[in-house]
Amino acid sequence: MNTYLRILKYAPNLTPRLVQFFVFSTLGVLFSASYLGLIMPMLEVLFDDKSSALVPALPEFSFTIDFVKEYFRHHFMQIIVEHGRINALLFVCISIVSCVFLANVFRYAERMAASRIKVDVVKNMRMDIFSNVTRLHIGYFHSNRKGDLISRFTNDIGEVENSVVNSLKSVLKEPITIIVYISVLFMISVKLTLFTLILLPVTGGIVAEIIKRLKRKAKQSQEAMGRIVNILDETFGGMRVIKAFNARNFILDKMDSETSYHRKVNLSIARKNELSSPVSEFLGVIIVALILYYGGQLVMNDELKPEVFMGFIAFYASMIQPAKNFSNGITSLQKGTVAAQRIFSVVDSAPAILNKPNAIILNQFKDSIEFKGVSFSYDKENVLKNINLKIERGKTIALVGPSGGGKSTLADLVPRFYDPTQGQVLLDAIPLTDYNLESLRAVMGVVTQESILFNDTIFNNIAFGMPNVKEEDVVHAAKVANAHDFIMQTEAGYDTLIGDRGSKLSGGQRQRLAIARAVLKNPPILILDEATSALDSESERLVQDALTNLMKNRTSIVIAHRLSTIQHADEIIVLQDGQIVERGKHDELVQQNGLYKKLSEIQKA
Repeated sequence: MNTYLRILKYAPNLTPRLVQFFVFSTLGVLFSASYLGLIMPMLEVLFDDKSSALVPALPEFSFTIDFVKEYFRHHFMQIIVEHGRINALLFVCISIVSCVFLANVFRYAERMAASRIKVDVVKNMRMDIFSNVTRLHIGYFHSNRKGDLISRFTNDIGEVENSVVNSLKSVLKEPITIIVYISVLFMISVKLTLFTLILLPVTGGIVAEIIKRLKRKAKQSQEAMGRIVNILDETFGGMRVIKAFNARNFILDKMDSETSYHRKVNLSIARKNELSSPVSEFLGVIIVALILYYGGQLVMNDELKPEVFMGFIAFYASMIQPAKNFSNGITSLQKGTVAAQRIFSVVDSAPAILNKPNAIILNQFKDSIEFKGVSFSYDKENVLKNINLKIERGKTIALVGPSGGGKSTLADLVPRFYDPTQGQVLLDAIPLTDYNLESLRAVMGVVTQESILFNDTIFNNIAFGMPNVKEEDVVHAAKVANAHDFIMQTEAGYDTLIGDRGSKLSGGQRQRLAIARAVLKNPPILILDEATSALDSESERLVQDALTNLMKNRTSIVIAHRLSTIQHADEIIVLQDGQIVERGKHDELVQQNGLYKKLSEIQKA
């Protein structure tokens, strides 16, 4: 129930909306009950010749069904006496049509109220999960499957959407119908109603057991769908590799295994879901048969009038469908709450990197970046071990060494993608953790080996994340990045759409757009993570020229495998197994005859 209430809280102005929903639902139920209530006086008057000339006195006003019944009976008898039975029958028919019309008007209003709640819940829940996911630290995306996150955003939200509507219409509305109808049944015959209520828990108990088993299967189904979406994401993103390695059958087998499991779970869900309705209907028929038998005895013993018994049957029969809807609504609600729990597990994930209260706003980088006794581990084993390093403002520091040595991890600590396990990273002698995170990252630009571009125009990719950018500034940034010439050769220039992840561009063109983005941001601190390692010689030359332009008068941290690109760095840091093993300028390190010289000779060979 707590999960369901949390779902509903995503709708703004929930309380007045629920009040509106309950008012419309109640009025719809009352008008539905009214036209059913017309059956009893109609049968009594139309088929009882003895009472045809008697017009009962107007009853005293009271909030009871007897008042309504006697009030209607007075006017109905008056119509029979003054206008005859045919006109009285016409009056009843018009009354029934009027009640049904009003019942459906309020039913429509109630459904629209539920739909407004639904669309707001879905929209706000989607934004909440998306907002929170974008706040999470980088490590979260390394340990969680992207496809599973997408599944929660799509399939699980879809389940919640269905459950919200079904529950509002069934779980919240149908009890109103059932309560009203049971109240009327008690007013008609206490003895017969009590007999009926004794039988109802049998149906409820059986259906409840089916629903209990359904909840566990619903969770398994959602998890399986998450794995399926993950396979889709990996397949579409890695299609080139799949085809190159003839791995299509491997992927097909993997997908077949997962979809077969999903089919098996969903078939089990369908079996239980579809079983609840016929079981409840069959049990309902048994109860009706017992009511007919017991009620018939009451009529034969003159304890109940025939027309009253017929009215009781009409009301009870009309209550069966709401009871079934309530049962089905609970079933749907179980699936929705399971999906919601998966969503809330993401929403409730706390970001590992947070701003301190009253964090310092960084307006200007003045002096240096310093690593003091920094160690870091993703799990148990340290990736970085006791790093001590100071980077003066305006200097270029290159990080080199074997793969897995900790170069990228060290660079990731500067924009606080991660925080050190031990030690501190300081900027202008103040720990990074004391700065406001957004202001810290505002003074940094990052260019990675994989150019992260979006399915948008060239202009919007260069101006990404920067509001109110002028066209001349974007053009200038592109020229600095050696990108302007190829941009002008595209079909629409800066308005050209570049496709998913920049698929319409070459690797060198994508990288130069990423550099242009960093140029436009104009950050005082620059982090280049193997920005040229995946390029051919011609593209590398163009990109390297662009990087040289970009690095002028900036503090730069350059990660490079190709040592030829960092020979002019102010200091080269050689990392191996998470430790600094050598440091100095290019010529100094070559003379040391250590790891750097070995790496340099390997690349020359």
